[in-house]
Amino acid sequence: MAERSRRAGRVERMAQRRAKPLFDPCPPGQAGGAYKPLTEADLNAIYDTALALLAKLGLGEVPDRLRGDLMRVGALEGERGRILFPPTLVQDAVDHAAKTFTLHGRDPSRSIEVGGNRVHFGTGGAAVQTLDLDTHLYRPSTLADLHDFTRLQDTLANVSWYTRCCVATDVPDTFDLDVNTVYALLRNTTKPTATSFTLASHVAPIVEMLDIAAGGPGAFSERPFVKAHISPIISPLRFGEDAVDVVYECIRYNIPMSCITAAQAGATAPATMAGFLAQSLAETLASLVMVHAIRPGFPMVFSNWPLVIDLRTGAFAGGSGETALLNAASAQLSNWLGLPSGVACSMTDAKAIDAQYGMEKGLTSMAAALAGGNLIYESSGMTASLLGASFEAFVLDDEMHSHTYRALRGIEVSEANLGYDAIVDAVLGDGHFLGGQHTFAAMERDYFYPALANREEPRTWAQTGAKDAWSVANARAREILETHRPDYLTPQQDRAIRQRFNILYD
Repeated sequence: MAERSRRAGRVERMAQRRAKPLFDPCPPGQAGGAYKPLTEADLNAIYDTALALLAKLGLGEVPDRLRGDLMRVGALEGERGRILFPPTLVQDAVDHAAKTFTLHGRDPSRSIEVGGNRVHFGTGGAAVQTLDLDTHLYRPSTLADLHDFTRLQDTLANVSWYTRCCVATDVPDTFDLDVNTVYALLRNTTKPTATSFTLASHVAPIVEMLDIAAGGPGAFSERPFVKAHISPIISPLRFGEDAVDVVYECIRYNIPMSCITAAQAGATAPATMAGFLAQSLAETLASLVMVHAIRPGFPMVFSNWPLVIDLRTGAFAGGSGETALLNAASAQLSNWLGLPSGVACSMTDAKAIDAQYGMEKGLTSMAAALAGGNLIYESSGMTASLLGASFEAFVLDDEMHSHTYRALRGIEVSEANLGYDAIVDAVLGDGHFLGGQHTFAAMERDYFYPALANREEPRTWAQTGAKDAWSVANARAREILETHRPDYLTPQQDRAIRQRFNILYD
């Protein structure tokens, strides 16, 4: 009887551990900012250099429409057709910028607040290859992969927003590609989402599709649940006309934007880290001034993404210590200016789900979070220097983010948590803290219990198959893909979209 009672008690305890705790010890949106790689003097020096670059060198290849808007708010004509941004204009753009805003989900309970010191992990990238679940080798990414990735991440609590992580290489027409990408988002998730538009002419018709999902004409613009990823600056220091045209259309339809600067150290920006940060900051500030000239205060994520290459070979080095440091510094700079920050981390260069993968992802994502990056892009599912995306990586990264959020949450020091009475009781009583009420209270409140990481002793691990993280994550990803098949569009909405657009997925 005693043995059966012990077994029953163990089963109950195991079931309790598997259930979601009443108090989540590590939810998204924890506060960052404790890691400050730059001193106050460093911040001022970098900012002053960025201002000097904008005031004296300015931006080239400025489209005519944008040139007129910039001149209207105080920009000046420079040499060789360049436009100069006086420091007062830049500061005016910073002062009037949206400091916080809501990134809406179609499900309001999944919306997040962007800005301040809150940290959220999400996705990004445009992987042209997918790590196959069966062969464990890379193959071209497909539209089916995009749908599968989208519904997989829909179950992952630590993907706070979802940007398409792969490009459907089997859809050659760019308009069909943009349409079918957004359709995959609408069908498979109600989180905040993001996409990109190849051409400005694609924005208006896709907004029609978004209106169908939102409830009618104009409904999407009233509460936009998709943001745009745009790179309007081409490093070094010139505008890209097609991307600028997309900016105008997104503002027209009230689509929030991440204006992304993605210079490469030693290639399109200085190899020195300080010089890189100065140029990259100048370029992202130029995007902010552009938005300010079109519509002051329009929601824009200040997405200053430092990218590093291996200067010996030219290969991308997304998992490097330099990437960790530069993106942390970028987040610190943006937060110092009071702007909603976006950085890119967890971009492992590893091709396999192996030790290199874990080391690089853990290092870079933790640094960006500790520095207070508001939106940390590329942080889920990406492999192979952003060329690849992996189903197993998505589920492993989600668990990694829980540990990171737990670290960010820190230590709550209170009279109860200091545990003076519990220490006295243990010392004068049983000599341990096992089974004590103080321990039970802390067990679910203060600790995160991973579902994938293995904490068994070696003999038990061997007896249960000696599975590595890759195979455990593979099984978990398969389970989700087999069981989670959402359809967040009503039959009427789906039919209306298919009548209007060339939807290539059944």
